[in-house]
Amino acid sequence: MRVLALNCGSSSVKSALIDTAHDRRLQEIQIENIGSDMAAAVDELLARYRALDASLSPEAVVHRVVHGGEKFRDPARLDDAVLDEIEQLNHLAPLHNPPALAAIRRAMASLPDIPHFAVFDTAFHATLPDHAREYALPLDIRRRFGIRRFGFHGINHEHVAHSVAAYLRTDVKKLRVISCHLGNGASVTAIEGGRSVDTSMGMTPLEGLVMGTRAGDVDPGVLLQLRREGHLDADELDDLLNKRSGLKGLAGTNDMREIARQASVGDEACVLAIDLYVHRVRKYIGAYAAGMGGADAIAFTAGVGEHNALIRRRCSERLEFMGAVLDVASNERVKLSSEQPVAAFNAAGSRVHLLAVRADEELSMARATAAALARVSAK
Repeated sequence: MRVLALNCGSSSVKSALIDTAHDRRLQEIQIENIGSDMAAAVDELLARYRALDASLSPEAVVHRVVHGGEKFRDPARLDDAVLDEIEQLNHLAPLHNPPALAAIRRAMASLPDIPHFAVFDTAFHATLPDHAREYALPLDIRRRFGIRRFGFHGINHEHVAHSVAAYLRTDVKKLRVISCHLGNGASVTAIEGGRSVDTSMGMTPLEGLVMGTRAGDVDPGVLLQLRREGHLDADELDDLLNKRSGLKGLAGTNDMREIARQASVGDEACVLAIDLYVHRVRKYIGAYAAGMGGADAIAFTAGVGEHNALIRRRCSERLEFMGAVLDVASNERVKLSSEQPVAAFNAAGSRVHLLAVRADEELSMARATAAALARVSAK
């Protein structure tokens, strides 16, 4: 089956036409720096697909949606009612859900005769146990306002778990994997037996690691003080936490390559940015190893995790106590591709596998859509 996977970010859209029978990319198109006009970007993207051979026309479309809330735990076939329900979740992922909805509506209008599905970044984390899902707030507050931890990047974390299992030739249900999704957005997930059992992002994508423009973990008292003393209102706090913090707040840019270059020549702000970033990742790795009683593999994925040897090395250092021993030379040689989607960089004899894994959310999305359609056909 040919499935067109649309993966919309806040300012870009990635896409791939996938042959799900052979797990093969037939075509891929990416549009960057699209500003606020996601619909126009989708128009351009679909026009480029229409220019291809007619035999490559999609039979279904799948869209990535960041936040699925309590309801959306499986791929959802899209119609007006489902879109309205997704729109009610915009406040939980204001940078991501609105542009995704704009893309969905334009794609559905342009391709009305084939099924459209949504898959959700939060869905993989539906297996979080109570102690990892809940905040230590009164029950009536949690229930009244729907406050709980959801987690994100689930599409890729699930893909990483299965990629690690395939590479190690081991049933995913027998593995404890710590998946480190390090991109502009970043999160760590503890995966035990193929199920998410803890994750660093919370009710929204603001919790957890230092990210490109997000602070990650911050003492709520800091925010209360800024609000109470009249320094920042709610909208200004939102802007601060989502767009002006993280690496950008620390170093003036969210480009890790530039930060590394400046740190190498002694820029103190950039040195601090890397130190803080790495410290937070390593803290979560240690915590999740403790929570699962150890780990069989630590996997690094997404833009920084796949391509930045310095960050992989720094995040993997001093983990010998838990059986993870780094091979510095192997780490420097990591180069991922569709032919080599996983590469090991642990030393010989390391009990824990250190791996870089190529992210492929589009393939995972397409597989999920084909499986959902197959289940409908079987009924």
